[in-house]
Amino acid sequence: MQVFGFAGYSGAGKTTLIEKLVPIFVGRGLRVSLIKHAHHVFDIDTPGKDTYRHRQAGCSEVLIVSRQRWALMHESRSEPEPDLEQQLQLLSPCDLVLVEGYKTLPFPKLEIWWEANGKPWMAPTDPHIVAVASDVGVPGGISGARPGLPLDDHEGIADFILRYLKLE
Repeated sequence: MQVFGFAGYSGAGKTTLIEKLVPIFVGRGLRVSLIKHAHHVFDIDTPGKDTYRHRQAGCSEVLIVSRQRWALMHESRSEPEPDLEQQLQLLSPCDLVLVEGYKTLPFPKLEIWWEANGKPWMAPTDPHIVAVASDVGVPGGISGARPGLPLDDHEGIADFILRYLKLE
């Protein structure tokens, strides 16, 4: 499993870009998984449904299964959040794991920068950012020796990631 991340501030377009890249990777025959790190409390279950009620009653894990999909919900309660390595071990084998978030962890990442967002660049201070994708040109002082890619060149970004990871 190769791991590649997407770093950027909220509103930079990480999710939108990943949504465009996944079909390209899958179309090239790769099996792709994703880890999305959330900084907020979330729930994928619906209050009042059986699985929600079972978790609220105290189940540590609830597995819901249908012909179309299955989902395992694990209640951490007082357990610490699993680190990225532990999360990777939970995934089924695949060719490529995309990671949205965990912008400070040491794995290869593409910085997503959108001018209208008004946030600072991350690349100058993060050696794990291997390229920068932006909706405007990338200043040489920002990207340094790293490639600067047009944010709307989805095929070009996919090509870069696959070459970088030696998956093509």
